[in-house]
Amino acid sequence: MKDNNTSELVIEKLRSHGCRITNQRRILIDVILKHDCASCKEIYYLASKKDPSIGIATVYRMMRTLEEYGIITRQSMYQVEI
Repeated sequence: MKDNNTSELVIEKLRSHGCRITNQRRILIDVILKHDCASCKEIYYLASKKDPSIGIATVYRMMRTLEEYGIITRQSMYQVEI
């Protein structure tokens, strides 16, 4: 599990690329940092418990954004690289 500083680093990096930090994005970042998820479906399942309005497409878009900016990598699981 990563600490709150890692969460803030992820948020800062997203902001530096012009991304707005919405409540749903904060929830997704929190889920990714606190759980070892191997798929977007796992992330979606955990995130939707916190906010049922989060859609699977939101999860996929967020994961693609995080990968594009080099914040995470996907090998057998998603891992934060900061």
